[in-house]
This record gives sequence, structure tokens and C-alpha cells, in this order.
Amino acid sequence: MKLGLDNLVQNKLSLIEDNHVGLLSAQASVDSNGTHAFDVLKSAGSNITTLFGPEHGIKGLAQDMEPVESFTDREMYMPVHSLYGDSFESLSPTPAMLENIDVLVIDLQDIGSRYYTYIWTTALCMKACAEAGKKVIVCDRPNPIGGTHVEGMLQRTGYESFVGLYHLPVRHGMTIGEISNYVNNAHAIGCDLEVVKMDGWTRDMLWPDTGLKWVNPSPNMRSFEAALLYPGMCLIEGTNLSEGRGADTPFEVIGAPFIDAQELVEAFSTLKLYGIEAHHTSFMPTMQKHTGKTCQGIRWKITKPDKFRPYHTGLAFIWLVNQLYKDKGFKWRTERYEFVDDIPAIDLLTGSDFFRTHIDGELKDVTVLSDGSEEFKHIRKKYLLY
Repeated sequence: MKLGLDNLVQNKLSLIEDNHVGLLSAQASVDSNGTHAFDVLKSAGSNITTLFGPEHGIKGLAQDMEPVESFTDREMYMPVHSLYGDSFESLSPTPAMLENIDVLVIDLQDIGSRYYTYIWTTALCMKACAEAGKKVIVCDRPNPIGGTHVEGMLQRTGYESFVGLYHLPVRHGMTIGEISNYVNNAHAIGCDLEVVKMDGWTRDMLWPDTGLKWVNPSPNMRSFEAALLYPGMCLIEGTNLSEGRGADTPFEVIGAPFIDAQELVEAFSTLKLYGIEAHHTSFMPTMQKHTGKTCQGIRWKITKPDKFRPYHTGLAFIWLVNQLYKDKGFKWRTERYEFVDDIPAIDLLTGSDFFRTHIDGELKDVTVLSDGSEEFKHIRKKYLLY
């Protein structure tokens, strides 16, 4: 198959010829042969004058919510502007950062979940470029977890953040190019935007179906399985459980010192959720939550990737943990989350306070949040490219 980057260079190079080009990329910004976008565009003769990096930095080394500094690359003799600093304002390019470019090429690998910030960095760049009169080209890439299934309701107004700047369900079933068109038009950004499509991608494809090599788009997104789990297991960030950061397989293992792994596995099996199995495990995180402490918990095994519903599973799992451990150590995260101080992280992730305030009710009361938004399914139809 051909990625948007492949088609830009092979068929649409005229879009950037004779222009000063800015490039927003990360370590997974590679063509179908594994060559990084910077080298691909330079080899094609593009005049790249400025580089931009999203959360985790242009080389993908920084951890989640870790500020990244801008710098000047001495080998390439050009500025590298970080679009993830210590404030919400740092997430957008300034007019000065855009001054020496005519067009911004964006090539970022999204993973199909509203929480993943690359789509929102793209949206903020589109907004800044619209204000500065700069063209934006988005090189489209596969949604690794497919383009058919939608899980989750839209955020309530007032719960927008960098894990959901504009209204999307948690599992949106769109590509980064489709979301760019949706945000630009439905939310009246007014960017001079062109999405360069892929060839050979269909909506029913999961990442293994593409034949592409997995390159970590961020430090803790290390496999297709982690990406498929992420719409549900990123919710763990809103709790005091470890989501496996600092372990070998983040998002594939979940635990805490106060958990009885065997008890949790046995209780989870009674939920009879389709497409996934829970196995007891233990691990010791080397950073972030419970650093240096033994965590008992669960190792996930996805048995039916095409049928598995990660967001539903994540909601059900946290409901179960609350049932078992609310008097033994389980708590919601209270620290600042993605530049927001006054709204709990779990509310930002789920898009309202409903899950948190109904967690002590019946399972069906909270998993209703995983129902796909029929309203959004109707809206998104006009923006689907494949």
C-alpha cells in the first residue's frame, strides 16, 4: 500500500515545489519502506526550512506530559520547534515559528483514539496556519485499530482539553486526514488544507493487515496490541493504578500494590467480555506510578481483534476494580492532567463526570458510555475518504 507521504512525493510534489516547507513529524513518520519523512522530502528536493515536533518530541524520546524544549539542529542548520511545553499556549506554533515557511507538511501516526494528542496538535497547527495564511498538507496514514467501529459518546461542552479539543467519540474510526477535514470544516477553522490520501487502505483493515512495519509513534505505544487496548486502558491514567508505564509492555499490563491478581482475574472472567482474556501477572514500574514497587494485576490477551471493544472493556474493568478495591486503596487521580487543574483526569478522558459519579451503580449504568454516538456517525460520513 501507499501512504500519504508516498503519494505526496510520487504524485503531488508540485504542492510543495518552490516553497519553504515546514515539517511536523515524529519517529513513526516514515514512508512505506521505513524511510523518515525528512529524508524522503529532502531526497525529493524539498526546501525544508523548519521542523516541528509534537508531544514526546521529534525523536519520540520524551514521556507523556513531559515538556520538550525547542532547539537548533546543528547538523541540519534549522530550528526544531517543540509543540509540547509547560502550558497550553505552548501547544500551538507562534507566528514567529511559521514566519520562514510557506507550507506546513504534517505527517503523524495517530492510533485511533481521541486521547492521543497528535490529532489535536494537527488541529492547533491548522488553526495557527489559517491565521498566518500558510497552507497545510496532511499526509494520511492508517488508523491502526480500523475505520469501522465507533465507541463512546461525544464530550459534553466544558470538558474539552488536549485529550479532546473538538467533539469526537473515544474510538472514532477515522484517519488523521479525515479528522483534519472534519475539524477544519465542522468547526470552521478555515485552513487552506489538503489531505494527501493513501492507496490500498480499506476501513476494515487493522494494522497487521497493512503489511507495514510497526514503528513506535510514542515511547509507550510499542505494539498494535497496545494501540487496540488504548481506548480502554488509557482510562487507567485517571486512576492510581499503573497502566504499565515503566514496564516492558505499557497498556498490556495493569496493576497496583493493593490488588490481588488472582482475585481480579477471576472476577473479570465473570463479566464475560468478548474478544479478550485476563491473566494474572506482576511487574515493577521503573517510573511514574508505583515506581520500584511490585504491582499485582492483569496481563491482557486479545483473542478477537476485529470484535474486541476496548472502550467498553476499559469502563467495565475500572468499574470492577472500584467494586473490589474502593476501600483497599483504589482512588481517582487528582493531579493536574494535560494542562487542566480543575477537572479530574477521568472526566476529561470520558468526556463528562458521568462515569465517576455513577461508578458505584450497576455495570450497565457506566458502560452505556461506550455506545457509539449515532449523531456523530451521521456527521462523519461526509468526511470519510475511504
